[in-house]
Amino acid sequence: MTHPPTSVSQGLIFIRCVLAVLLFIHGVARWRAGGVAPFGEFLNAQGFPLGLAIAWAITLYEIVATPLLAWGRWVTPIALLFCVIYACGIWLVHAQEGWFVVGLGRNGVEYSVLILACLLGLAWAHRPQRNRLFS
Repeated sequence: MTHPPTSVSQGLIFIRCVLAVLLFIHGVARWRAGGVAPFGEFLNAQGFPLGLAIAWAITLYEIVATPLLAWGRWVTPIALLFCVIYACGIWLVHAQEGWFVVGLGRNGVEYSVLILACLLGLAWAHRPQRNRLFS
């Protein structure tokens, strides 16, 4: 069953805005709770150079890029960079905890995989249309 373009557009706007709010809250909560420095220390312990700078960059990206994402500006590059960030989170933290976030496990990958899937879907839907043959 096909939907009129307005329904598809409205659905993408809804997903884009919900993701933007979730990712924005993630950055603001880390910043307001004083979690940037511990995040930087964690990154340093994992072997990343300039862990604090990376932690601030990610936090500020979550705060600054999300309104642009919700607004529909630069969706593909913003979403793809968020994919890199969340893939690293899976690799560094969540993968060793299993699949489930709660219930049958704790702190697993399922939430991050859902966010990645939504971000990749948005990136795909908003990609530049150079070649209509495959769209």
